[in-house]
Amino acid sequence: MAVDDRNRPLYMISIAAELAGVHPQTLRSYEQKGLVTPQRTGGNTRMYSQADIDRLNLINELTSEGINLAGVTRILDLQGRLNDREAEVEDLHARVRRLADRVRELETRATIGTIVHVTPTRRLP
Repeated sequence: MAVDDRNRPLYMISIAAELAGVHPQTLRSYEQKGLVTPQRTGGNTRMYSQADIDRLNLINELTSEGINLAGVTRILDLQGRLNDREAEVEDLHARVRRLADRVRELETRATIGTIVHVTPTRRLP
């Protein structure tokens, strides 16, 4: 499933709650605490994506391990920061690869230029 597909709003609150194994009121509470942010339709209906469901499942897993919602909030924040840093590192790696390609191209041009200028010319008798 592509990233865009994972973020597409698919589920109304009752279905999302069922998929996540919680009561719809729990989802409202999580939204109020900033743990999940469903998209809204023009009529203000909450719509949850697969990424939201995955996040809700992670919240359930963490709370079942005894972590309170404040701890869950901190963990999710740190996870988001880590994901951002990983994306930045990947972008930097791509930039380094492009720069390395450019350096090789310039080195090749310089080598060719040296060969062309070093080739002896014929002397006239």
